[in-house]
Amino acid sequence: MISGILFVVTLIWRDWIELVFGVEPDQGSGALEWAIVAVALCATVAFSLLARSEWRRVRGLRTE
Repeated sequence: MISGILFVVTLIWRDWIELVFGVEPDQGSGALEWAIVAVALCATVAFSLLARSEWRRVRGLRTE
């Protein structure tokens, strides 16, 4: 969910880090914001896959 929110915010305000924190780590290019979105998306996918495998493992234990 957070990755989706960050994606939408980054689409609307490409320099939201500068607006929120008052610093310009990427000189206003938006590269840092997109990197944060990419990392959050990768984490979301990874944790979703881990949760799915755990759910299947637990479900398999209940049927035995």
